[in-house]
Amino acid sequence: MNIVESTKMAVKTLTANKLRSALTMLGIIIGNASVITMVGVGQGAQRYASEQFESLGPNVLFIIPGSEEAQNRTLDLPRTLTLEDAKAISSQVPTVSAVAPQLQTQQTLTYSNRRSTSLVMGTTPDFLTVRDFDVERGRFFSELDVQRNTQVVALGSDVARKFFGDAEPIGRQIRIRNLSFQVIGVMESKGAFLGNNQDDAVYIPITTMSSRITGNTSPYGTEVSFISVAARDEASVSAAEFQLRNLLRLRHKVTDEDDFTVRSQKDALEIVGNVTGALTLMLAAIAAISLFVGGIGIMNIMLVSVRERTHEIGLRKAIGASQQDILVQFMIEAIILSAIGGIIGTAIGAGGVMLVGATTPLKAGVSTAAIVLAVGVSGGIGLFFGVFPARQAAKLDPIVALRSA
Repeated sequence: MNIVESTKMAVKTLTANKLRSALTMLGIIIGNASVITMVGVGQGAQRYASEQFESLGPNVLFIIPGSEEAQNRTLDLPRTLTLEDAKAISSQVPTVSAVAPQLQTQQTLTYSNRRSTSLVMGTTPDFLTVRDFDVERGRFFSELDVQRNTQVVALGSDVARKFFGDAEPIGRQIRIRNLSFQVIGVMESKGAFLGNNQDDAVYIPITTMSSRITGNTSPYGTEVSFISVAARDEASVSAAEFQLRNLLRLRHKVTDEDDFTVRSQKDALEIVGNVTGALTLMLAAIAAISLFVGGIGIMNIMLVSVRERTHEIGLRKAIGASQQDILVQFMIEAIILSAIGGIIGTAIGAGGVMLVGATTPLKAGVSTAAIVLAVGVSGGIGLFFGVFPARQAAKLDPIVALRSA
């Protein structure tokens, strides 16, 4: 019997038992859909995180207090970075174009009878340049405001909307920690960065922040939470990182382990890529378990089919069908079940990925590699788990099969 005849007979047999065939394919369908969806979502999360960091600009460096080991051991980081460090970097590192020290904390904001808790960030005018922020209306505070500890504030777009609605906030007074600040500007919307809403924040001069909001908490000078640095261009990033490391080591009299950490956009992207890549692999591995379960389902149903069709097998062998003919027919049935299940599962998985991409910020997309892998694996599973039932059927003695029937 040739392949075409065997295929026709396999299709006829499977369509005669539609419900059983559909239930047999269910495990493969769920497995394929899960693998494709999980891989697509994982890769979407990776692309989303990468785009978030790339929005910072390729020439931005972040200096964080505490060594890498200290950051891994505790959340209470040492207060080793100061405003004076930022000034030294600005004046003594030639490959740096702008420096923005940042001191931030959560505070309660009050206007009239409205209250809300938002991020209050003390910084300098260079913050706009380094972090690529823009003012939508009004102005940002100036260097003179920093020198005079002026009580002025630029509001994030969400904060402005929350307190003033459609009214003009410029010139109004808003209270931060029971201190009155004049609103001088509203920032252009920036959206979320890794889940943090950048528009739910307000910006004041860093000197005002340290003297009237947080107080001077560092024994080394005006404490800052971290320092953002913009290199002159992308080619200068490595040189800038080397120079500012050496400068801070000299200023902090470091002889052993650094009491600060320098991160570049490239470092952040690498860390995020490793984390999201591992997460994607884990999700795909978990989803692949259902493919294995689907394969066991195919083997189980095929074994039942062999028992039910003992008379048919005995009759075919009695009129001249070889073991290979019987083996091929049952193998084809298993492959058809897994292939159709794989195709349906792929369609469902692709639809799930597109739904996630349309309804969430994740840049989810259908991965061709995931489709090829899932369909190939499902076909291989059908072949693998179909071998044992097919061999059982092929080995049946025709006389015994006819008698047992």
